[in-house]
Amino acid sequence: MARLLQDPSKLHPSEWYTANRMQRASTESQKSRSECMIAESWRLVDEIEKTTQKTQSDVNKKLEQRREEIKFWKQELDNKLEQIVHETDILLTFKNRLERALEGCKEPLVIAQKCLLYRQRRVGIDLVHDEVEQELLKEAEVIQGVIALLERTLEQTNEQIRRNRSEKYNLDMDLKDKFTALTIDDYCASLTNDTPHIIYADNAMKLEGNFVSLEDWIDFSNINVEKADMQRNNSLALKALINSILSQTANDMHKQCEMVNNAFRNRVKEVKDAKHKLETLLAMVMNETASQEKNIAALKKAIADKEGPVKVAQTRLEARNHRPNVELCYDTVHSSLMSEVQEITKNIQRQDALAQAETELKGLSRRQLSLEEEIKVKENTLYIDEVLCMQMRESVCINIY
Repeated sequence: MARLLQDPSKLHPSEWYTANRMQRASTESQKSRSECMIAESWRLVDEIEKTTQKTQSDVNKKLEQRREEIKFWKQELDNKLEQIVHETDILLTFKNRLERALEGCKEPLVIAQKCLLYRQRRVGIDLVHDEVEQELLKEAEVIQGVIALLERTLEQTNEQIRRNRSEKYNLDMDLKDKFTALTIDDYCASLTNDTPHIIYADNAMKLEGNFVSLEDWIDFSNINVEKADMQRNNSLALKALINSILSQTANDMHKQCEMVNNAFRNRVKEVKDAKHKLETLLAMVMNETASQEKNIAALKKAIADKEGPVKVAQTRLEARNHRPNVELCYDTVHSSLMSEVQEITKNIQRQDALAQAETELKGLSRRQLSLEEEIKVKENTLYIDEVLCMQMRESVCINIY
């Protein structure tokens, strides 16, 4: 009966108490572990929060520093860009001055060459390689040298302008990139944990191959600044050189122009003096010609005047030769007639002065023609030098551009 009252599936009360104790102990242990875990979690959350805030604060500070650094280099690049643009604009003005100076050389060179060409029309003894021609040749040489120098300087200026524009392009590109980078970093600095539309970007952690080091970044802009400074300094030196060249070449051309003009004035004076002397000689020759013509006329008259007496004397002798017989006497009359005829004949024969006078007259005529031709030569030279050349040279204007 006792076996029937005992159910083999039922546990002993002691086991029940033991099981309850174990449940309590297990629960309390679990609770303790959970409480520790909660405490550790809060500690970890607090620690992560502080670390996150500190890291984010450090990133914000570095981002602000980076923005200031970009602003600094952007300002440097802006300054260099302004300087290089300013120098390029000034160089364009200097280029215009060089072009006007080159244009200004054309007329003086053409005039010098025309003067040389005109003076080839001189004739006779006046076609001489005189001081005027020497100075004209030197003037043409000086102007051609100035043109060559100005052309080389203009090429150098064009090349410097090209280099300046190349550096301006580099600065523009660098500034454009700096502006973009600053805009991006300004946007990044404006972001907060509460900013809408912030997202997870897993791919953002990947470093692409086109990243450069901070040193390379600084070197890149620094090189652009240094190159801009170098081209600016080159531009300053070139401007000083151009000023010097324009001043010196204008002075050289002006000095040589005055040398030519002085040579022309001196030469015109010499030719006028020579012409005046020739005209004086011509007047003298013409006076002498008139005197010689009068002399020849007097000689001819004197000869003509002797024809009557000689005819009378000879007629008398002829008549007395017919005296008869003893009357044909060589008396004093006959002797005197003979002497008269001989004397008159001798005097007539001595009139070779007439031939000599006529020879001298021919010589005076030749001399007159020669002097008149030489005066025409001088008049031609004066027309060329004083009218064609000197009047044309009055239009020469040499300026310091």
